[in-house]
Parts: sequence; C-alpha cells; structure tokens
Amino acid sequence: MAFKGLTRRQFAAIAGWSALGISAPLAGSRRAEAAASSGFPGGFLWGTATSAYQIEGAVHKDGRGASIWDRFAHTPGTISDRSNADTATDHFHLYREDVQLMKALGAKAYRFSIAWPRVFPEGGGSPNPKGLDFYHRLVDELLANGIQPFATLYHWDLPLALQDRFGGWTSRDTPKAFADYAAHVARHLSDRVKHFFTINECSRLVHLGHQYGADAPGLKLSQAGLNQVRHNVALGHGLAVQALRAHGRAGTMVGPAENAVSCIPAIETTENIRAAEVATRELNAGYLTVMLEGKYTDAFLTRAGNDAPKFTQEDLRIISSPIDFVGLNVYTPDHYVVAADNERGFTLAPFPASFPHMKASWLRPGPEAMYWVPRHVARLWNVKSIYITENGTSGSDQPAADGTVYDVDRIMYLRNYLTQLQRATSEGVPVLGYFLWSLMDNFEWSDGYEQRFGLYRVDFETKRRTPKLSVSFYRETIARNAVV
Repeated sequence: MAFKGLTRRQFAAIAGWSALGISAPLAGSRRAEAAASSGFPGGFLWGTATSAYQIEGAVHKDGRGASIWDRFAHTPGTISDRSNADTATDHFHLYREDVQLMKALGAKAYRFSIAWPRVFPEGGGSPNPKGLDFYHRLVDELLANGIQPFATLYHWDLPLALQDRFGGWTSRDTPKAFADYAAHVARHLSDRVKHFFTINECSRLVHLGHQYGADAPGLKLSQAGLNQVRHNVALGHGLAVQALRAHGRAGTMVGPAENAVSCIPAIETTENIRAAEVATRELNAGYLTVMLEGKYTDAFLTRAGNDAPKFTQEDLRIISSPIDFVGLNVYTPDHYVVAADNERGFTLAPFPASFPHMKASWLRPGPEAMYWVPRHVARLWNVKSIYITENGTSGSDQPAADGTVYDVDRIMYLRNYLTQLQRATSEGVPVLGYFLWSLMDNFEWSDGYEQRFGLYRVDFETKRRTPKLSVSFYRETIARNAVV
C-alpha cells in the first residue's frame, strides 16, 4: 500500500528508461503482479557457482603449486574453525558426481574457477599440463550433460610464488603474469568454454586481503598502498580481457564478476533513485566505474589526494578494454541512500542495530538489492548483458530427525531475491542468467566450514552430498522459469 497512487511515468521520462529499452517501473501491486505473471525471459540461463580453492582439495595433486590461501589457511589464528582446504569437498576426484547434482537440478550452466597454481605452479614460466587436464575433463563432462561452462580465471588463489617474488598484487608484474596465464587458458579451453570471467570480486580481494588482513595474503597496507593494489587488480582485469581477445577462439566472451557496492534508494522517489545512482557510480569508482568509463571519478581522486594510485593514460585504456557482459555478485544491500543537499548529493543511512541478518552476521537480507544493482549498472553504463554471478545465503542447515535439511530460511531468502530479479527482467533490465551460490557447502574462506551456503549439504568427513529442501525449490523455479 505504501506505493499506491504513485506514478512512474514522469520518472521514466526524466530517467531515460526508453534509451536503454527498459520499461518504466509499474506502481505498487501492479508491478508485482506483472512480474509474477511474466516469469523470466525465454532462454534465461539458470546455474550454480563454486570456486576452485573452496571445493577442489587435492592441493598437492598433479603438480599443483601452492597458493596464498594455502599458506594463509595454515597460519594459526586465520581460520575461525582452524581448518583448511587441503581436501575441501574433494571435487577434484568427485567432479563427475557433482555434475550429476547440477543435472538433477535442471541447471544449464555452471560457473567454476580455474586454479592458477594448477596451471602455472610458479605463477608463470613453464605451464603444468596435468593441471589444465583436470579442467579439460570437467568441461567435457559438463558439455556431455548439457551444461554450459562459465570459467572464472581468478577467484583469489594467487600462486604463492608471485606473492613471494613480486609482492603479489602490490606489483605491476602480477597483472602481466595474469595476462600470460589468461592467454594460455584461452588457447586451450576456448574451443569449448565461451564465457570467461576475469577476476572475482576485485573489491573483496583488495580490502579483506590487503587492508584488513582478514583474507590472504593477510596484509594491512597504507591507504596509498591499498589504492595501488586496487589499480593493479583493475589493470590485471584489462590485460586479461586483451589476452582473451587475442588468444581465444571465435565467439569467446569476457567480463568481470564484481561484488559492486550496492546502493538502494531508501524510499522509491525520483530524488532518492537518482541519488542512489550517483552513489553507485562514486562508491564503485575504483572498480566498475573505471572499467566501464576508462577514468577515475574526480571525487575519487580528490579524496585519495597524495594517496592516489600511480597510473598512466595507457593503463586506463587497458582497464576499460571493451567487454561483452558484466557479472554481478549480489548478496546484501551495502547502503540505503537518501537524497541530500550536500556536495555528494546523497546521504548513506546507517543500519539500525535491529536490522536482520542471516546465519552469517554480515549477510543482511535486502532483496531489493537484486532489482537495483543490475538496474543501476544498466542505467549508468548502458550495459546490455548482465549475469548474476553469485547470490545465496548461509544457514544452520542441520538435519532434522528424519534426515532432511529443512532450510526454509534459504528458501525464503531465494524466493524474495528472485522475485526482485523477476521484477527487473520484466521491466527490461538485461539480466541473461543467474548462478546460485553455491552448488554445495564448501570452505568459506576465513570462516572455514562453519558457514554453509550450499544447496547440497556436505559431510566434510565422508564427503557425502545430501540435497537440502532448497534443492526442490530451485529445481521447480528452473523448471517453471519463474519464482515458485
């Protein structure tokens, strides 16, 4: 009832929806009814997502080199449950079984990451053929079961040799090595893999790994050092795009997978919507904005002052190399935005202590993020192809007396988020597919095995996979191509 009587047509003219081919939002219940009746577009791609270090295990198998996460996880005090991912879910050996889990869902796509230290144990130099052989087998198995492979080149498992030799992402040598690795993967896999994501969540790998020390490599850099790492990571993205273009087969497509800072209008008024767009552009200045505009915003450079990263115009040209799509990881609203008469044009509303959260305390459910994040990206940067590359939630996920995991909290979360995604696609926001995080429980970085995000519950002693109730929900959603 809060929106009854509000008109969006005047806003449509102001905001220029028609220029993007996005229809004006419908008011109140009419909007929800239209989205619910339309379902998702024909050909919408449903999938699941994982990452190499979190599931593969076999860290010493077939010549794999060490990664920064191997060292970090074995450093006392870094992982909350004192675990590591030496075996994880043993996907390296059980990948055929895991592909059958995807097939049972009806999923038509799978987003996985390639472990850089499997392919180049020393980060560069001579490649390790056995390392890439695993991904040949995985890709072939996916295709044989009608599942499209979507490969991520970097999901945080930097070869330890590059960290020790160059200082990892603090050096411009690492982006160059990343481009060489990308070129090698493109030459060998792009005959069957047509979609590549360069780097997963630049923002997290920069801040948690290099500012707070909470992720590998566990650094706490100065602001100047942090800004340089941010720039080097963005440069690595651009160089990888160019490498994939130069060495991939015809039809190879590429883009980032970014956990964009999500800015949600606290109340859907024209002024707050515009303020949320402005906030989105500014608060993503070091990542999506520079990738999609080829420049840092004036406000970003002004705030950085003497701590601004050192870069050239050629760097910016490389960073903004043309891409085919944008991947967005959407979990939670970062900010609720209110228009304000100040130099930034917006105020970020503080989260009250009473704001709810899921099992993971950082995961505050705000389903509307799933509508506004892709909408802002399409509106601000004229992006025509978007994938939701991660979305999901942790849960307690303990089996009941009958052995079933009744994860109704996850079903509630997914239903609400997917309803908002359905709203977005019904209005023409160009989201082409959705990858649920995650196929199965896994090693959740510094949380170890304490947080469970999977559709399938994993017994980490036996490695047995058991479907949770959410498997039925997601299977039915895929079958209907609409929110259940």
